[in-house]
Amino acid sequence: MALEITDANFEEVVMNADRPVVVDFWAEWCGPCRMIGPIIEKMAGDYDGKAIIGKVNVDNNPGISAKFGVRNIPTVLFIKGGEVADKSVGAVPEAQLKSKLDVLI
Repeated sequence: MALEITDANFEEVVMNADRPVVVDFWAEWCGPCRMIGPIIEKMAGDYDGKAIIGKVNVDNNPGISAKFGVRNIPTVLFIKGGEVADKSVGAVPEAQLKSKLDVLI
């Protein structure tokens, strides 16, 4: 299951991570977010132990969204070593998300 990332735990969970982190910025009212939600959940299982897969509800955590300039959702950031290595905006296929993550592992 994808980890819930919040303004409060972001620094610890994402910026200090010892492996790549995938962060899905989403909201309950967002149709495309609901389309990739199951993909993010599946990736959490597929990459267990290899990467951290998490979700940020933009309505509840405006600090993280502002920090990374997230204006459109879903936005998926791929972070390694505390730096954004790649990103994806909009509803994209599972293969595209996995290929971006595979490069970082």
